[in-house]
Amino acid sequence: MVDLTADLQTTLWTVAEAAEAAQVRPNVVRNWKYRGVLQQAGEDRNGRPLFRAIDVINAEKATREKARRVYPANAA
Repeated sequence: MVDLTADLQTTLWTVAEAAEAAQVRPNVVRNWKYRGVLQQAGEDRNGRPLFRAIDVINAEKATREKARRVYPANAA
């Protein structure tokens, strides 16, 4: 489970963690990177991409807004 209480400015997430936090599949996160919606912040020791948590959240929000989808009013 992804910790959303951490400092979102400095926390780095893998593709899997970013996908879990944004409630999308990992290929969606990779697609955001490919389309330029999400910038890679670094790599782990195995060369896999890492993303800043705040950037993932902003990419997910921008994608929803572009698709004219909104969050439910009772979302927690």
